[in-house]
Amino acid sequence: MVIRYARTTFPRLAAIALLGIAPLTFAQEPAAPLIPQTPIRVSTDLVLVNVVARDKKGNLVRDLKKEDFTLYEDAKKQQILSFDFEDVDQLAAAAGPTITGAAPGALLRSGKKAAATLDARDRRLIVLFFDFSAMEPEEIDRSVDAAKKFVRGKLQPADLVALVSLATNMHVDCDFTDDRDKLTAALASYASSQGQGFDNGTTGSAEGAAETSGSYTEDDTDLNTFTADRKLLAIQSLVQVLGKLPQKKSIVFFSNGITQTGVDNQSALRAATAAAVKANTSIYALDIRGLQALPPGGEAQNASLHGQSAYTGASVLNDLNGNASSQDTLATLSADTGGKAFFDSNDFSGVFTQVQKDSSVYYVLGFTSSNPAKDGRFRHLKVTVNRPDLKLEFRTGYYAGRDFEHLNRADREQQLEDELSAQLPRVDVPLYAGASYFRKDESHYYLGVSLVVPGSQIPFVTEKDRDNATIDIIGEVLEGGKFPVGHLRDTVKLAVESTREVRRKNVQYNTGFLLAPGAYHVKFVVRENQIGRMGSFETDVHIPDLRKSPLKMSSVVLSSLRVPSAAKKNALNPLVQDQMELVPNITHVFTPDQHLYLQYEIYDPAKGKVSEQGPVSSTSGASNAAAKSSATAIRTRVGVRVLSSIEFLQGSEKIYESKPVVASEVTAPDRKAVVFQIDMPLQTLKPGLYLCQVNVIDDVAGSFAFPRFPLLIREPSSKPSVSGASATSPSK
Repeated sequence: MVIRYARTTFPRLAAIALLGIAPLTFAQEPAAPLIPQTPIRVSTDLVLVNVVARDKKGNLVRDLKKEDFTLYEDAKKQQILSFDFEDVDQLAAAAGPTITGAAPGALLRSGKKAAATLDARDRRLIVLFFDFSAMEPEEIDRSVDAAKKFVRGKLQPADLVALVSLATNMHVDCDFTDDRDKLTAALASYASSQGQGFDNGTTGSAEGAAETSGSYTEDDTDLNTFTADRKLLAIQSLVQVLGKLPQKKSIVFFSNGITQTGVDNQSALRAATAAAVKANTSIYALDIRGLQALPPGGEAQNASLHGQSAYTGASVLNDLNGNASSQDTLATLSADTGGKAFFDSNDFSGVFTQVQKDSSVYYVLGFTSSNPAKDGRFRHLKVTVNRPDLKLEFRTGYYAGRDFEHLNRADREQQLEDELSAQLPRVDVPLYAGASYFRKDESHYYLGVSLVVPGSQIPFVTEKDRDNATIDIIGEVLEGGKFPVGHLRDTVKLAVESTREVRRKNVQYNTGFLLAPGAYHVKFVVRENQIGRMGSFETDVHIPDLRKSPLKMSSVVLSSLRVPSAAKKNALNPLVQDQMELVPNITHVFTPDQHLYLQYEIYDPAKGKVSEQGPVSSTSGASNAAAKSSATAIRTRVGVRVLSSIEFLQGSEKIYESKPVVASEVTAPDRKAVVFQIDMPLQTLKPGLYLCQVNVIDDVAGSFAFPRFPLLIREPSSKPSVSGASATSPSK
C-alpha cells in the first residue's frame, strides 16, 4: 500500500459557479448497478377529430353511429379506433362539476402531488385566455368588458369557464367553474395597467415610423421574435395541461395580434398547434383591436411620420401589411386547431356564440395514422358520412409528430430542455450517476458529479478505423428542489480507435459545481445523437455543514483509474493531483488485477502536543555509523496527528486491515485540509462482496469516523484486458 500527500491550490470564488470543463473517460468495467424503480412512460399516437353534423336546415344531428363515418388522411382511408358522442345540450340543470383528487376548482392549479381530474362529460369547457403582454389600456378594458357580458348574459348551465392571463408571467386567475359571481370577481381584478408594453408590431424602419425626435429607429426584430415565441409557448403550456381531459376544450384567445419574424417563429407555432390538436383543444382567436381605421398620416394619438410615406400611400400599405401579418398567426392557430378567428369587428359576442355552437353536440373520432413517418409534415383530413343530406364540420388537418432525424437544431435543444423539466424520467438509455463533495472554504463545497452510460447503448459509426459518436448532456442543480443554482449543457464528441472496443466499456462524464451547504436536487439528461434515444437520472444530494461536525471529513472516492488531466482546466477539482485525475468508480466493482485508489480529506485537524520518534544526535564522537542511525528518542512537538487505515469485512469477519498511516501536517493549507490518497493492490483478495471500512482518527482532538462502502471484487475476464481510453470535452 502506498500513501502520498498532495498540495492543490484553489482560486477563491465568492459566487456560486458552474465548472464547464469536464473530462470524459472510458472506464474499464462494464458494471451493471441497480436502477431505482421509476414510473413507466406510455405514449400513444391516437389522433382525435371532432365532427359536428348538421342537416339541410342547420339543425344538429344526434343519431349517427361509428359505422356512418369514413375518415381519410391524405386521401387514404383510416380505421376509426375510438368513437364518442358528446351532447352538452342535454344537461338538464346546472349541476356542479365533479372533481376528484383535489379541492374543487384545482385542475389547472394542481401540482405534482395533487393531480386532479375533472369529470366533464357533457360539459362545455371554455378557457378565456387574456394576452395582456402587449395590450394598450383601452384594449384590456375592452376585452374584460366583453368577457363580463358573456359571463353575465350568455353563460349556459353546461358551461365551465376558467380564466388565464399572460403579462410578465402566466397566471391561472380562476379555475374551471360555473359560478358567475366568482368569474365576475376574477374579471374585475384585472386592471388596465397590467399591459407590459411588449411591442409585437412591425420591425424597425425609419421610413414611415412616428417622429419621436430620436436620431434613429432601433431594429426590434429580436424583440418581436422573443415576444411571439413567448405567446406561443404560453399557449402550448396551457393546452398541455388541458390534455388531461378527453373532452373537447375551447380557448378564447384575447389578443392584439402576433407578428412572426420570417421563419424564426415557425417552430414555436407548429409546436403550439400540434400540442392543441393532441390535447383536443380548439383555439378561437379574437383580435381585440376591433375594426381599425388606418388614415394616411397616422392616427391622432401618434406623432407625425418620418419621410415621404404619408404622401405616397406607402404608410397605409405598411399599416395594412403589418395588421394582416399580426392577424395571420392568429388565423393559423384557429384554422389548424378546428377553431375560428374573429377579426375587424367591434362586436365581440360572436366568438362566444361560435364556441357554444361548435361544442354543443359533436362526435369524437379517434384513429392511428397508417403513415408511420415522423416527418412533422401537415396531413390533410377529410371526414364523410353515408347520408348525403348532412353537412360536416371538422378541422382540415394536423401536423404529424417528428422523430429525432427530422428535428432541427432549435427543436433538438428544446427537446433536451423539455426532458429536463419533465416529471417522468426517460429510460431509453441507462444512465447512472454518483456524487461526492469536498470543502473549498467554510462556505463553499465542490460537488463532483460522475455520469456513466454503457458503451453498448451508444451507436458508434466506424470511419477510418475509429469509432465516432456524439452525446448531448444537460443538467441542473435545484436548491431545495425549487431554485436553480447550477446548469450544465455540453456536447461531447467521441472518437477513439476501434481496437479499444469501446462498446464493451462504460462511457463516463465528470463535472462539478461549487455550492453552499444544503439540500439539493440534481437531474441530468443524456441523449445520443445517432437515433436520439435519451436517458435521465435524478436524485437528492445533501452537502453537510462540516462546521458542526466533530471530525470534518469529505466524501470518500473509490477509483480504479487515473488519467492525465489539464491542470488549468481542473483547478477546482480536488481529484486532480499532479496533473493526474482520479476517475470515480461509482459502481464500486473491481477485479483482482486492478488497484483500489481512495481519496478523502480531513479539514481543520486539531493541533496540540504530539510525540514522535526521531534520531538521537551523537555527542560522544562514536564512529559506528550503524549505531548512530539506529539510535532514536521520543520527541514532542506542536502539530497535527491524523491516523487512517483500510479494512475489508465479510459479515462479522475481518478479512484484511492495512497498516495505519499517520499524517503529521496539513497538506493543503489553503483549504486547511489533510489529503489522503491511498493506492492498494487487490490481488491478495479473493473475488466476492466486501464491506470496505475507512478508519480515520484525529489523535489530538480525540474524534473519529468510520465510513463504510459495499465493494464487489469479481472474477477477471478471460479475455485480454483492454486499457482504458480518455478524452476531454471541448471547453466552453
